[in-house]
Amino acid sequence: MVRFIDVTKTYDTGNEALKGVSFRIEDGEFVFLVGPSGSGKSTVTKLLTAEIAATSGRVMVNGYNLNNIHRRQIPYLRRTLGVVFQDFRLMNNKTVWENLAFVMRVVGSSPHAMRKRIPYVLELVGLSGKERELPSQLSGGEQQRLAIARALVNNPEMIIADEPTANVDPSLSVEIMELLAQINDLGTTMLVVTHEKGLVDRLGKRVIAIRDGRILRDETGGYYPDHPAAPAMAEEEPEEEFAAEEPAPAEEAEAEVEAAAPAEQDDDVDAVPAEEPTAGTRDDDAAPVESGDPSADGPAPDEEVEAEAEPAEEDDDVDAAPAEETAAEADQSAPAGETAAEADRPAPEAAERPDQPLDEEERAHAGD
Repeated sequence: MVRFIDVTKTYDTGNEALKGVSFRIEDGEFVFLVGPSGSGKSTVTKLLTAEIAATSGRVMVNGYNLNNIHRRQIPYLRRTLGVVFQDFRLMNNKTVWENLAFVMRVVGSSPHAMRKRIPYVLELVGLSGKERELPSQLSGGEQQRLAIARALVNNPEMIIADEPTANVDPSLSVEIMELLAQINDLGTTMLVVTHEKGLVDRLGKRVIAIRDGRILRDETGGYYPDHPAAPAMAEEEPEEEFAAEEPAPAEEAEAEVEAAAPAEQDDDVDAVPAEEPTAGTRDDDAAPVESGDPSADGPAPDEEVEAEAEPAEEDDDVDAAPAEETAAEADQSAPAGETAAEADRPAPEAAERPDQPLDEEERAHAGD
């Protein structure tokens, strides 16, 4: 049985790995410990094997109180545990049989017990007939099975499997997990640390979810069941990244305006040559049309094409238009009864005689 009661763990670096963690694992249970990297899963496993001590709270494992356990008792605690490491940690210079025999010899098992126990365990994990092979001669899945056999060979009360499917092919992950479930059915308590959501959902066992050093949830029903706290476990991309992929309605409208702008500019450019002759000659030169001036009717269609091809001539016509307008305005501003000849007539001679001498009659009038 395992009990964590309000356990905290702060490392020397100041990192607070666990923050008031409490849970209980009964004998014979199968439990998944899940959570993102850095959530505190490795700290939990190290506390269970007495590699580190809790900063506060109580830790109980298989009848041992790890808060005041003596160093000489730690090997006996670890005999009640079997650990499946993520990187296997096999002895590559020893055969499959010798890897298992070494573990049994450490705890004082007799040769007779070894000859009886090792074949049974190898058959259980599917490695019968591989006794004389080295780990380097085994496939990745077979090496993982050997690591499980080594953890199981001393008949522990509890097996802790740290990412047991991390270094095997996905097709073998199901077989490894089903093997662990089979061992659990024989009465061994199983704690599996994993990220394999599909495998967790497949087995449907109890799940303890941890995040940022706290227990997020503890229940049966898969990795992320329908639970109010479940969305917090999902490792989703930030919302602003999705917003960047899908522009807001306002940005879409601006994009449409920018996309339509080049077409509108092309229409305006094509329309400029047709508008310039209309504004520069036909409307402003309406008065000469009444006098019968044939040039006021504007250029013929062929001439319009030539005008578009020769913009220099258009500029001359446009520049001439203001002069004609000025002459027309001058004619309209003159009085109705005044002719052009009267407008050019010189002023009376009296206005030009101020320098001539006055005659007698004019002097008399001046004297008066």
